Amino acid sequence: MKKRIVAALGVAGAAWALKDLPAAFGAKATGARADRMRRSPQYADGTFHNTAPRREMPASTYREIFREMFFGETRKQRKPAGEIPIVRDALPPRAEGLHLTWFGHASTLVELDGARVLLDPVWGERVSPAAFAGPKRLHEPPLPIESLGRIDAVVISHDHYDHLDMPTVRTLLRTQTAPFLVPLGIGAHLERWGVPATRIIELDWNEEATVAGVRFVATPAQHFSGRGLSNDGTLWTSWALIGPEHRVFYTGDSGYFDGYAKIGEQHGPFDAALIQIGAYAPTWPDIHMTPEEGVATHLDVRARLLIPVHWATFTLAMHPWTEPADRVWREAKAHDVELAIPRPGERVDVSAPPAVAPWWQALGS
Repeated sequence: MKKRIVAALGVAGAAWALKDLPAAFGAKATGARADRMRRSPQYADGTFHNTAPRREMPASTYREIFREMFFGETRKQRKPAGEIPIVRDALPPRAEGLHLTWFGHASTLVELDGARVLLDPVWGERVSPAAFAGPKRLHEPPLPIESLGRIDAVVISHDHYDHLDMPTVRTLLRTQTAPFLVPLGIGAHLERWGVPATRIIELDWNEEATVAGVRFVATPAQHFSGRGLSNDGTLWTSWALIGPEHRVFYTGDSGYFDGYAKIGEQHGPFDAALIQIGAYAPTWPDIHMTPEEGVATHLDVRARLLIPVHWATFTLAMHPWTEPADRVWREAKAHDVELAIPRPGERVDVSAPPAVAPWWQALGS
């Protein structure tokens, strides 16, 4: 009898752990949404495409990645040696000017000329469809998402789990009334998770929408998408946020490409750029930038202050944990680029950014 009870509890526990798994994969676009996707210049043969084709990795490369990920020399260096310092200061309800609060990885609150915009919010414990597996947080969220105050817009760059988190979306659905601005196709995921169509604004590259006095322009990026076995069924974007007085550029995830210079010509100069610098590797050069390429992107888009994102919070590549910040700092100094590397939760006034204090270096393994 005891064994039967234990077995039954095990089955029940497994069922509970897997209950949200099908929904986490999202949904495929149908009807008018799918028709609109097919009309996109970026869409052909059933998927979205970059301006230049991604290089395909040979099968031997996957074996190399597996060996390096689990047995490589840098394995012990991919996590901080101690507790990551986070800032838990409460945020003001509304502010003029331009302030940026990086919460870790890519999640950032942009306070832009009185509007409050949340970029790629991920408050979940793991970036995975399963709550019990996948890359786990290296630090807590600096603040509960419920404590952020009223948000005017939620902006998503693409549908990978480290940028589009179902539990976070469901919390925002319950606690906020802000619209979600997303690339083509992602509205199907959101609707499956309960977001009403009235709160979804889907954009193709070079399309825009105005919310709370801010122009949101979906600008090109070089990446891919997917939450299951197939890729590229939804679009990926970078974003230009253009307020009455200030401008911010956000790369989302992207490899370095010649489109950044055009974005700078069309929508710059920017007061600040939030630029992806982590999770890079020689084996996937087309989809994530190195820190040096991040600085080149910053110069291409004609931005003043660079704030690096997409590092520190999740281990998604083989490089040491401190390396992205060390390399971007060195490259920024070489090119006389103004740089801020805040601790997670630290609010940066773009008009008076703090000098770089290498807080991460004490956590190197």
